[in-house]
Amino acid sequence: MTPPPGTTPVQGLHHVTIMASDPQRNVDFYTGVLGQRLVKVTVNFDDPGTYHLYYGDQTGQPGTIMTHFPWPGARRGTRGSGEVVAVTYSAPLASRGYWAQRLAQAGFSPALRQRFGQEVLAFEDPDGTATELVFEDGAPVEPWPASPVPAEHALRGFHSVTAWVRDVAPVRALLVNQLGFTEHGTEPDPDTAAPRTRFRGSGAGVGLWVDVVERPGLARGQFGAGSVHHVALRTRDDAEQAAYLSVLDAAGYRPTPVQDRQYFHSIYFREPNGVLFEIATDAPGFPSDEPVAELGRHLKLPAWYEGQRPQIEAELPQLRSPEHGVTLGTRVLSGAAPVPAPAAPRVNVRTAGRPPGEARVAAVLLHGRGGAAQDILSLEREFNLSAFAYLAPQAPGNTWYPQSFLAPVEQNQPQLDEALATVEAAFAHLADHGIPAGRVALVGFSQGACLALEYASRASQRPGAVVAFSGGLITLDRAGDLGGLPVFMGVDPHDSHIPLSRFTDTADHLRARGAAVDARVLPGLGHSINREELDAARALLGQVAGTV
Repeated sequence: MTPPPGTTPVQGLHHVTIMASDPQRNVDFYTGVLGQRLVKVTVNFDDPGTYHLYYGDQTGQPGTIMTHFPWPGARRGTRGSGEVVAVTYSAPLASRGYWAQRLAQAGFSPALRQRFGQEVLAFEDPDGTATELVFEDGAPVEPWPASPVPAEHALRGFHSVTAWVRDVAPVRALLVNQLGFTEHGTEPDPDTAAPRTRFRGSGAGVGLWVDVVERPGLARGQFGAGSVHHVALRTRDDAEQAAYLSVLDAAGYRPTPVQDRQYFHSIYFREPNGVLFEIATDAPGFPSDEPVAELGRHLKLPAWYEGQRPQIEAELPQLRSPEHGVTLGTRVLSGAAPVPAPAAPRVNVRTAGRPPGEARVAAVLLHGRGGAAQDILSLEREFNLSAFAYLAPQAPGNTWYPQSFLAPVEQNQPQLDEALATVEAAFAHLADHGIPAGRVALVGFSQGACLALEYASRASQRPGAVVAFSGGLITLDRAGDLGGLPVFMGVDPHDSHIPLSRFTDTADHLRARGAAVDARVLPGLGHSINREELDAARALLGQVAGTV
């Protein structure tokens, strides 16, 4: 592989991000059992009511960082195809006996196996994440002096991650052809007997390996506590990341725009099996906003959330730092049994993201004519916003109403009223779970976009935002103040289904009623969704999440 001009191949692993449940239990395990330092306490930038906890070596070097989003009370996920399923740390070669005893004394049941000629100790963390220790005399890291693990046995950052996929070929094409990894070899996986292929990054420190197990008949997993959200790969700086963004976009991976994560900058993309990757920069690093001696001591918020600090601190559950003895947050978690969830709406609904009872914001996704709920639910991966619950109702016969949206309304009845009632049922279901309309984004494509705009135009309670990919209003005779409702609309000027005149009339009508409309005419779009639209929609959903 020839890397982009002015760059080097991706070095290896930067960090791994996982969903957890109880935040204090998470801290106690990663600091008290594994001996990792809590180097940063911040919030999920897409959902500031949720902690984002970072663990690593003394300074949080890339290749040592494990991060968690803890959602109190979250259901445990199940592992499946199209995701990273295990994280492996490097431990000193002579420490196998120490770690086997330490884990057993802490109530875990480690199992020993051989992999690529190395001994591996495998167990599950308290949320069920497959966690492994490989024993080797690997590269040292900066030890945490206050670690409960003696320095001679301390973990040395990541060794590898393992993904389960239907087909290893697309992963090989990404890692080797695009990112500069080298293929190390293939052997039978000791647990599944499926072929396990190992790839090595170009770096010389820690976190160099990605293992891929090919399991073509395996179903997709269900995301929940213990599930790996994404794995981040290392690149040196912003310029190199920008070059990779361009290369990945040209290769069809549809990476996101650069996201400012305060301690590094990130782009996200999925390979064809579904594994979510990130490319993160080494800088600025975790000591950029608090001294090394105080890492993990303070709740750090990005500048755009500082104005909401009192509300955020009141919402976060109490969290005690074992190093600094600091209690963060004010909300005490109850040990009571959870209240049974209200019944789901009486429509066929597909879901993704967080369960509604564990989310603060949501998106209702409406498919187009002839489409299906599962099709539009794939937008969840494109948006990559972990705060959201996603609901996608299914239209009977895959069609919300029988005629064109331009036909006289009576020709689309009673199906149109039934479709609007289905959307209302989804909103009511979310409200029963504590998510009011103002925290719900309504997103539709084609016929679903027309339905989304029509619902928002008529609804007694205003949604948080509306995204209409190739759509227009069904009726233009409604009145009522829309009170700054954020709306994004996109269309090809020659779309045979959505006349440009109706598109512009819709935008004008909504603006006249007080909506904040971003209407874009996109030559060459066709009747589809492009990257510009996805980026705009993601930003709008991010605004909805940021208002919580």
